[in-house]
Amino acid sequence: DISPAYLPDDRIVFASTRQRQAKAILLDEGKPQFTALDEDENVEAFSLHVMNSDGTDLRQITFNQSHDLDPTVRSDGRVVFSRWAAKSGNNSIALYSARPDGTDEQLLYGANSSGTGSDDTPVHFIEAEEMPDGRIGVMVQPFEANRLGGQLTLIDTENYIENTQGNIANLGAPGPAQEAGTVNEVRTDDVLSPGGRYSDFFPLWDGSDRVFVSWSQCRLVVDDVIVACTEELMNMPGATEAPPLYGLWVYDRSDDTQLPVVPPVEGVMVTEMIAAQPRPLPAIIFDQAAGVELDEALVEEGVGILNIKSVYDFDGVDTTGPGIVALSDPAQYTADERLVRFIRVTKAVSIPDDDLVDLNGSAFGRNRGLGMREIVAYAPVEPDGSVQLKVPANTALEIGLLDENARRRGFRHGSWLSVRPGEVKTCNGCHDPNSGQSHGRSDAFNAVNVGSLTTSLPFPNTDPALFADFGETMAETRARISCATDCASITPSVDVVYEDVWTDEVAAGRQKDVAFSYAYSDLVTPQPVSNACVSEWSSLCRIVIHYEANIHPLWSTPRVELADDMVTVLSDETCTSCHSPMDAMGVVQVPAGQLDLTDGPSPDNADQFKSYRELLFNDNEQELDMDALQDRLVQVGVDPDTNEPIFQTVTVAPSIRAGSARISMGFFDRFAEGGSHAGYLTPAELRLISEWVDIGAQYYNDPFVVPQD
Repeated sequence: DISPAYLPDDRIVFASTRQRQAKAILLDEGKPQFTALDEDENVEAFSLHVMNSDGTDLRQITFNQSHDLDPTVRSDGRVVFSRWAAKSGNNSIALYSARPDGTDEQLLYGANSSGTGSDDTPVHFIEAEEMPDGRIGVMVQPFEANRLGGQLTLIDTENYIENTQGNIANLGAPGPAQEAGTVNEVRTDDVLSPGGRYSDFFPLWDGSDRVFVSWSQCRLVVDDVIVACTEELMNMPGATEAPPLYGLWVYDRSDDTQLPVVPPVEGVMVTEMIAAQPRPLPAIIFDQAAGVELDEALVEEGVGILNIKSVYDFDGVDTTGPGIVALSDPAQYTADERLVRFIRVTKAVSIPDDDLVDLNGSAFGRNRGLGMREIVAYAPVEPDGSVQLKVPANTALEIGLLDENARRRGFRHGSWLSVRPGEVKTCNGCHDPNSGQSHGRSDAFNAVNVGSLTTSLPFPNTDPALFADFGETMAETRARISCATDCASITPSVDVVYEDVWTDEVAAGRQKDVAFSYAYSDLVTPQPVSNACVSEWSSLCRIVIHYEANIHPLWSTPRVELADDMVTVLSDETCTSCHSPMDAMGVVQVPAGQLDLTDGPSPDNADQFKSYRELLFNDNEQELDMDALQDRLVQVGVDPDTNEPIFQTVTVAPSIRAGSARISMGFFDRFAEGGSHAGYLTPAELRLISEWVDIGAQYYNDPFVVPQD
């Protein structure tokens, strides 16, 4: 338990590895309780918790998969904290904010401002404190701070989301949002820092613009003697920086003077301080209550609501081409003409330390950086791109936008999302991760006007009350109507199901779009989800796909067509009948497509099946030589010393790209209409393979099923 701060109602918010609610969900999932590691799998992850001052009523309020640290309370009552985002290749610490009950969590500042250190080197924003002028003071430093320090920086978070990105009220303002908090020339990289370095700060709220600081001056070791830095000494070849000497000082920003309070002493570092002084009490933000602000049924169900206005709204830009208004009209466009058809909600799988489960790289699969994943829900996307669905509360989630084959399009959410029980989290749309602009804050962009697009499109029902209300998206209209009875439209499924509920055949002048589904019940191999979840979705439903248990059996599933005598084989499309080193008569053959899908451990990694390695890793092309398979060799040159030819193997590229079924179309195109393998695999089987590839093509997705030595 670290970094406590008092809330104005006398409760305490703090960072902790207790992971109180996350551990409870582990039990609900049938796993043992444990403290999950961060995404680097180095140490136990810190999340924010709130409790009464006597330690009672302890609750976890954030659910990031890496650290949430340094909570502080702003004057408006919101909690500001530093979040380490380590998902999808990110590796930065930015500022986030939330209500004290964890609802309305959103980015505050800095997801794309890490390159603002000395000479544009990476830095992170930690130890936030509100300043009397409303700005947020932070320590800016790299992950491994040189001499344990960095620069005190003041950030205008009221008007800026990033150093050069203003919010809606400040659009086009060039910034910078960041200002050095002291006049000292402080460097945040590994170069000697003439102005020394700061380790911590605390503002004085007495109208004087003074700040307590922990500061170490720049010092050098010259001839085994520690001396103060001078320009001449710093420019000497081999100048060596002395160990830090942090003392407590008071810095007056009104005249840029600094005086000692606790003078530095060799061998002692004063690195933290608090000013015990009167200051205005922050506003009290009361926890939202079930049956009042929060839907009591949703709280009881352990879910929140994700409400996306339109997946076609990217940072305030309509990306549809014809326009969302036109695309949402069934009289103008069919479902097949829409790029996005479904949404997939996936959750992170918490990883225990080695004392509980020993996990090597083989357990994760081709790309360990994608971690282990479980799918929790699917839902259709409405014609205007809107989505409204239940999602598990108190869980780190990511969303993926899918095409008509339930394969993820390029979008992968760059940070974890979470909702609290009963919370409705609304976002305007999606975000281009390559834009350099930040999303995820309510005042980041003006949304594309998608509301009321359905006012002329009656929900197919004779009751005129079932028209859209002004300002509603199609998903909101369906939710309002549906929740008058059973809320079926916002209840997701573990299956991928599409039904056209919008096309009025008379008004549109055409028939409804064809309904279809990719259902686990259509599999003849083991399904990766319980029968109970197939029948009825709940917040605890988990689609858990393992290669050996769920994917590999597809290759040996019999796909034989027999004659009327039920003996004569007319065709055999079983995968392993061709993708095998032996034919049906036991004669050695080159596996079709240089792809061996038969049973048995890989010679390259005995912890994985060879079929898995053949699908996802480079392999050597093979050929028959004297009724035996061997690697094919080609001459690439001549040894100048021996004049003997030089041979090397021929590489066969993998069939599947972990993390993207659409990039792996060389595999999936074979099964499409007109492809060489058309009809060999069923739609349900192709859906299973697609979702497994999209979430990372992991070997296992549950650490507790990994075999232990």
